Amino acid sequence: MEKLWAGRTTGGNAQLADAFNRSIAFDSRMVEEDITGSMAHATMLGAVGILPQESVEHILAGLEGILNDLKCGLVKIDPLAEDIHSFVEFELTRRIGDDGKKLHTARSRNDQVALDLRLTLKKEVAEIVSLTKSLIAAITNVAEANAETVMPGYTHLQRAQPVTFGHWILAYAFMLSRDIKRLQNAQENMNLSPLGACAFAGTTYQIDRGMTAKALGFAGTVANSVDAVADRDFCVEIASALSMLMTHLSRFSEEIILWTSWEFRFVELADEFSTGSSIMPQKKNSDMAELVRGKTGRVYGDLITLLTMMKGLPLAYNKDLQEDKEAIFDAIDTAKMCLAVFAPMLATMTIKPENMRKAAAEGFINATDAADYLVKKGMPFRTAYKITGQLVAHCIANKQTLETLPISEYQAMSELFTDDIYEAVNLDTCVKSRISEGGTSPESVTAQIQQIREMVLA
Repeated sequence: MEKLWAGRTTGGNAQLADAFNRSIAFDSRMVEEDITGSMAHATMLGAVGILPQESVEHILAGLEGILNDLKCGLVKIDPLAEDIHSFVEFELTRRIGDDGKKLHTARSRNDQVALDLRLTLKKEVAEIVSLTKSLIAAITNVAEANAETVMPGYTHLQRAQPVTFGHWILAYAFMLSRDIKRLQNAQENMNLSPLGACAFAGTTYQIDRGMTAKALGFAGTVANSVDAVADRDFCVEIASALSMLMTHLSRFSEEIILWTSWEFRFVELADEFSTGSSIMPQKKNSDMAELVRGKTGRVYGDLITLLTMMKGLPLAYNKDLQEDKEAIFDAIDTAKMCLAVFAPMLATMTIKPENMRKAAAEGFINATDAADYLVKKGMPFRTAYKITGQLVAHCIANKQTLETLPISEYQAMSELFTDDIYEAVNLDTCVKSRISEGGTSPESVTAQIQQIREMVLA
């Protein structure tokens, strides 16, 4: 296939250089966007009188035919084409003749590829947002069913205070809701058309950039033609948002891996989302969660690739920018795959409240409530803290708990203790009494669920 740039040079490369330069293997996924953008460009050229209407109609029919034939499998993308833009233009010219050669008037591959990439990423980000919302919906359903399921909350991976499982897991819903906002913000920043910037300096033709921008669903145009083709900050911004999303999924995965271990046994994953061992028949592994955790590093790598590619790159277009697609497409595909498996994995997960309750009862996680009990009776917090710490040490030494410690031993530490201390350190009471906004009381959890559903899922 002849090169679009044949002329100044012969258009021929060494076979090795040709393969090295070729991008069709990864930019072919933008074929629909390339054709859509070309149709908008051709329509505009006709509307402003740059091309005769007859030629425009010829071009549009040819492009529509290519797209339909690709969708039906009647035409295959040539793997030896330099890029998707070359393939479409040569296929168009093959079908309709010289009118196909007119399509590139007032356009460069530089603004063409920038356009295709923006159109593709707009669609992909919308899909990721939808998948993230599905995961948030699964989380809120689990939270709602477990708004009163007592479990130990942790700091430093040590049992700290009692919470409900619904409250704990709901934290991830709020994290993911911010990830959606980051993705939507990146999408909004990207929602400007670069088409018409041409190579980087604009064009001598009286084109209508606003017309093509509107036809393609953009909010406007990139104001500076150099900026339009020279930057890929929108790729970096999306990859950054995806990296943060994957960070949250990785943390969530780590918890699921811990919770499914025999040491915790808080939850059990469905067989459909678990694997076994080739040698140890008793094993049931949380491999999906482990893979999400592992693939997080892959998305980080894609972000670093994009940042490194852009660092020190002089204006305007450079071939380095060809490297943007593999990185951002990999980040997108990885995130989509992880989100797609996470939601059903969570929805089919079995919760084990009895094991959570047992773990909560054994860790003195109601100690803060014992201290608060004394504070509410007039004791300074630091004094109450010290006395409660001594009580815990006493219980450990005598193999007792705060629930089973005799009242006489409580009163030996402070006369402020009366029989109502047992209600104060009851795990259900501890949870229900945390009524502050955002706290773990069932009423508060219900309010948070409602907030998420109105804010994200409505």
